[in-house]
Amino acid sequence: MDQIELLSPAKDLETGIAAINCGADAVYIGPSRYGARKAAGNSLQDIQQLIDYAHKYWASVYVTVNTLLYDEEIEAVERLIRQLYEIGADALIIQDVGLLELALPPIPLFASTQMHNHTPERIAFLEKVGFQRVIMARELSLSQIKDIRAATTIELEAFIHGSLCVSYSGQCYMSYAIGGRSANRGQCAQPCRRQYSLVDANNKSLTDQRFLLSLRDLNLSDSLADLIDAGVCSFKIEGRLKNKAYVMNVVGHYRQLLDEILVDRDKRASSSGTTNLGFSPNPLKTFNRGYTSYFLHGRGDIVAAPDSPKSIGEPLGKVSAVGKGVITLEKNAPLLSAGDGLCFFNEEIELKGTLVNAAEKNTIHVDQTREMIPGLKIYRNHDYAFLSRLSKSRPERKIQIKFQIESVADGIQLTAVDEDGCQVAVTVPFDRIVAKSPKKSLAIIDRQLRKLGGTEFACTQVEYQLDPVLFLPVSFLNKLRRTAAEQLTKTRAENRPQQQGGIVPNKVPFPKKELTFQGNVLNHKAAAFYRRHGVKAIESAAESKRDMTGRKIMTTKYCLRYQINACPRQKDAETAAEPWKLVDEQGIEYPLQFNCKACEMEVYFCRLPEKPDEKINE
Repeated sequence: MDQIELLSPAKDLETGIAAINCGADAVYIGPSRYGARKAAGNSLQDIQQLIDYAHKYWASVYVTVNTLLYDEEIEAVERLIRQLYEIGADALIIQDVGLLELALPPIPLFASTQMHNHTPERIAFLEKVGFQRVIMARELSLSQIKDIRAATTIELEAFIHGSLCVSYSGQCYMSYAIGGRSANRGQCAQPCRRQYSLVDANNKSLTDQRFLLSLRDLNLSDSLADLIDAGVCSFKIEGRLKNKAYVMNVVGHYRQLLDEILVDRDKRASSSGTTNLGFSPNPLKTFNRGYTSYFLHGRGDIVAAPDSPKSIGEPLGKVSAVGKGVITLEKNAPLLSAGDGLCFFNEEIELKGTLVNAAEKNTIHVDQTREMIPGLKIYRNHDYAFLSRLSKSRPERKIQIKFQIESVADGIQLTAVDEDGCQVAVTVPFDRIVAKSPKKSLAIIDRQLRKLGGTEFACTQVEYQLDPVLFLPVSFLNKLRRTAAEQLTKTRAENRPQQQGGIVPNKVPFPKKELTFQGNVLNHKAAAFYRRHGVKAIESAAESKRDMTGRKIMTTKYCLRYQINACPRQKDAETAAEPWKLVDEQGIEYPLQFNCKACEMEVYFCRLPEKPDEKINE
């Protein structure tokens, strides 16, 4: 637990390498199938290349195999897991417990957030059956995380940045109910980002049609130290569909923050090397819907983004004047440049945009000023200059080493020691030739030994034990340096910390004796797992072609009662006849229930039943 990990998404090989170069201690990436992101699949060859690159820095690569599986897919997934183990994957992120009924290789298993990891009891169970890490529910507060830490010794991973699902992960069936696209199968159609009306029991509209289930993006930049103190060891950035620029910017931002905190907490990063970014990261400059700390510090922070599910970017202030093709911003607005993209909400609360053609201090020439008025809040959702600098930057990550060169009986010996304590010594025969100019010879030795630009190393110190100082040709020094660097790379590969993991077969009782479809049991292996752990009644998963009419399709900590100031706990709360319902643009109704004891909102699906429920039989 003294090591803290910054974990980055990797859409593909290029993005994964960029994340490592920008300071990620680990990346997570999906294979071509079963990775819960159909648009972010990668070949085994690309995953192998990423693993080889990451391992140079003792960084880790985790592979997502975190979809629910049909019976006919189990055999293929078992083969895939063995292949991933053979190419050196450091862990698997999984959701389907049916995999724990297989003869898997001893690879560490991480419980995906899709497993609804939200209570100490549930997480303690996962630890006992062989999981090495749990990816906790985003909805947890610091107090709840501390309770989990007190009850378990398993590694705890927490999301710190990126898009938020409005439902508890793994407990959302909305996309499947309305169109057959399962979030638990990596096919979510994101109905939470669509427009809805909120209607009371008298069919009175409580809100205009808006994006009522769309949330802001998570940003816990100010809470990293609190999370470390609570027991979190891995800090996860969401975004396997995000582009390279986004990943570089966000990883660079959190790397800088964590490096400062780790010194104060007497902890260290879980991988090696120091990064020189070549740009100044700023999370406002890439995709965001506005930021929130969600429920980490309790209910109270603004979490919703009901006006638009699109990126609004960086707040610039207000428009003070509008002319023909030109606007004037407030005096303290950031400097803009040609090529910037601006956006704003018009009087109908619709997101509109325009392009900057030229900028002179706070006088901005734009493509069009239609619907702009003085007092309008304006945002920059495309910073041309920043993204240009980012695209041209070449972040470098270097492992610090020290050289010691000395004269020995057999010739010249060069010893290299890296920041992790790995050490090699290279001895090359050489006739002793005393240097005519010792000072000049030492300067040449120093310069040539530091020329490590084509490697993952950077020399921070050269020590000399040469008495007398010898004349060493440049070609000799270059060969000595290259040989030492090559051997140090091999030694690091041999010494790289590797964790073993795997299933722990037992009959530890699962916290529940009955599972509804929300238990996500889609195959007979998963059913066998739960029966072995004492579950008596198992309902098959929604994806078993279950009719979802009248069923709960979403459970969320986000509450529309609270959002519109109608929560009984709020001061001067408004009232409206219940039950309430959401109505989408197609007229489909979604009844709402409010579980005030748990402080949760439940969304149900309203459509005529077509066929009876199905069970997974013995």
